[in-house]
Amino acid sequence: MSEERVLILIKPDGLIKSLTGNVISKISETQLRIVGAKILNVSKELAEEHYFQLKEKKPEIFKETIKYIIGEFHTNRVLALVYKGEDAIRKIRNIAGKTNPEEAHPTSIRGKYGRINSKTGVFENVIHASDSLKNAEREINLWFDEAEIVD
Repeated sequence: MSEERVLILIKPDGLIKSLTGNVISKISETQLRIVGAKILNVSKELAEEHYFQLKEKKPEIFKETIKYIIGEFHTNRVLALVYKGEDAIRKIRNIAGKTNPEEAHPTSIRGKYGRINSKTGVFENVIHASDSLKNAEREINLWFDEAEIVD
């Protein structure tokens, strides 16, 4: 099996709740290698490009999701991470849990720390994790310059 890279974002609700250490500790259980990390403010343009598929698939939640990731509800910072290793995407997706925190296993990151915002209906699910090789490549290139990844 070949090594894969995966993008992980610890979202604004994860940062405002000081969950960064908890999330990274949980991710360390995968024994994947961290090859990129940075904290950044998310522009509306970056958010819209990242979530472009959501605009087509679920337009009813697109605007609120953009507001969430650019920090209108919490903070405008995210921690972007790139991990690498065998079967990285599946391992990270398992630890992250289902997108909807109410459907996520209680020991997963989203099951343990996520919630659905009752005012907006947005899944404040703490973490984003690439869901396929194609999306991982696109997302990593969107959030990182190749020089920022140390492998």
